[in-house]
This record gives sequence, structure tokens and C-alpha cells, in this order.
Amino acid sequence: MKEHAEAAGLNDKDVYAVQLAVDEACSNIIEHAYGGEGKGFIECACNVTEDGLQVIIRDNGMPFDPQQVQELNVGAPLEALGNRGAGVFLINKLMDEVHYQYTKSGGTTLTMSKKK
Repeated sequence: MKEHAEAAGLNDKDVYAVQLAVDEACSNIIEHAYGGEGKGFIECACNVTEDGLQVIIRDNGMPFDPQQVQELNVGAPLEALGNRGAGVFLINKLMDEVHYQYTKSGGTTLTMSKKK
């Protein structure tokens, strides 16, 4: 991942942002799509583009519709936030473009881009 981000010409801050977004996305897949470790696959592909890096993450777990996630209230105290929705918020803040495609029969494709 890091090598692709660097090859795409991203600076250190943006390389870290990509790593953090991918880590959060994979953690969400493990927890929410599969209900725990070792229960499915996660496929990750990186494409160096003219303007940066594109990351595509696929799973075949429970489908994920980001419209079903309640918007995070960033002004609320930390203890009032609960444990849902922060990952989607974080991914959207870290990356320049984020698109989810899901099927009702199972599986989600997350496509994220970071521009240099």
C-alpha cells in the first residue's frame, strides 16, 4: 500500500491518510460484513493514476449501504458518540473520493481516491 501511494506521488501526510483509511475500511469489513476475523476474504487493489492513487476494496460479506449509517455528530462529547459511524466519517475525511457499491445478495466494493 505504502509503495503504491509513494509511487503515485503522494506526500507523507497523504500516504498516512491512505493507510489509515484502508485500515479503517478493512476493520469495518471484518467487524460488520463478516462478524469477526477469519470469516471471509478482503481483496484490495491499488491503481496509480495520473492524479494520484485509487484503492479498490472488495468483500463478499453482508452488504454495506453508507446511507444507513447515521451522520456523526462531531460536536458531541466523545462518550456520547457510541461506536458506530466514526469509521465512515473518518474515511470520507481522509480520502478525496469515496464510493460504495453493494449488492443485496452480499458483498461491497469500496473505491477510494487520493489526489496528489
